[in-house]
Amino acid sequence: MGPRDGLQNEDQVLAPVVRAELVDRLAAAGLGQIEAVSAVDSRRVPAMAGAEEVLSAITRRSGTRYGALVLNERGYQRLADSEVDEVRFAFAASEEFNQRNQNATPDESFAVGEHIVALAHADGRTAGITIATSFGCPFEGSVDAGRVLDFAERAAATGADEIVFADTVGVAVPTQVSSMVTKAISFGVPVGVHLHNTRNTGYVNAWAALEAGATGLDSSVGGLGGCPFAPRATGNVATEDLVYLLHGEGVSTGVDLEALLEVTQWLEQVMGKSAPGQLHSAGIFDPVASGDAVRALRQSEVA
Repeated sequence: MGPRDGLQNEDQVLAPVVRAELVDRLAAAGLGQIEAVSAVDSRRVPAMAGAEEVLSAITRRSGTRYGALVLNERGYQRLADSEVDEVRFAFAASEEFNQRNQNATPDESFAVGEHIVALAHADGRTAGITIATSFGCPFEGSVDAGRVLDFAERAAATGADEIVFADTVGVAVPTQVSSMVTKAISFGVPVGVHLHNTRNTGYVNAWAALEAGATGLDSSVGGLGGCPFAPRATGNVATEDLVYLLHGEGVSTGVDLEALLEVTQWLEQVMGKSAPGQLHSAGIFDPVASGDAVRALRQSEVA
């Protein structure tokens, strides 16, 4: 999500060629799925201007799938001639947020999403549906889980290739995430989560989702990110911090963690600011080796 959600809330607008370089660097580090652009109105989200230029400047890498966020058919058609492997349609489960973000009711937006899925499949692309404010809304407070799951079941019926629950303002706790994912898996579609670390629960929520059966974990290099339309929305979980956790727990990701840290350091220089993630400052440590050493020490003390 780094090239899209990671940059969309930043005051500094990076040129399309620089954003394409970020995509290339992430792909070289082993990221197999990258949301490269957002086809939205640049007047509302200036940092996402030039989606077509970004896509044309990318050096495509075998084994990497390149995606785009779209909110309407106009946005989808902008990318019709671009090499986009997958699209993600997003809308909010809460009324107020969706009205402010998309000037439509959630049901009206869902109908657009259903059409986007059909268009993408007709063009040979995969298509996912993200349900924003799945765990809470900055304007309405808590969001009924039953309402969110109803949208998820309807999304599965559209033939969407993935359903993603987004904790847009970072309010979820592990039991909520685990319950939502567990119930949604019964709809027969791969389930993912999009987590923000606003209240420092993003990583434990990611682990809870994985244990519950989620197959997709959204993240942003350096922990950059936020939503221009959500008050106090802060960054996503940092990709490198999340990969460190997964590798330490024995989950294979295919990501070169050292190379990924270099991407974060490069991006900090480009942005002229420190990224909120922690691993790039703390450094890599082998938690597995550390655990083995502790166990060996304990065994020797017992002997």
